[in-house]
Parts: sequence; C-alpha cells; structure tokens
Amino acid sequence: MKRVTGFQLIRLLEKDGWVSKHKARHGQLMQKWFSEEGRTRVTVVPRTRAVLPTGTLAAILGEKQTGLGAQGLVSLITQWGV
Repeated sequence: MKRVTGFQLIRLLEKDGWVSKHKARHGQLMQKWFSEEGRTRVTVVPRTRAVLPTGTLAAILGEKQTGLGAQGLVSLITQWGV
C-alpha cells in the first residue's frame, strides 16, 4: 500500500468529490453522497504530516468508510499526484 500522509489523503479525497465538513476530535470529517447507494458516506482522516499507519489507511479506504480500496488510492495518486 502507498505511503501517504493525512494531509495528502485529505487533498486526494477532496479531488475525488469528498467534502471537508469540519475538524473532528481526531481529524478532518469528510463526507460524500453516493446516489447509487442512496446514502452519504462519512470518514475522519487524521490531520497530520506524518505517514498514516497501514491499519489506519486500510480502515479509511475500506468498504465501511470510503470504499476506495488500495486500487482506488493508487488511481487517485496516478491521476492527481501526491
């Protein structure tokens, strides 16, 4: 899995259509409406310049939060850079 900081991930998610709502206790709250699912997905990304731990990144990219997966992250980095 790619090494990415919290701030880099926030920028990538914003370019993917996620909206930064406000600072949460542990990071930046992000949300995006998925019309095919008929619901809004919400995730909290740590606001840090440090590289995100593998488990944290995997949880954020997982099906319950963003649903992007590792390939989705790679395609965002390929498209927009880090």
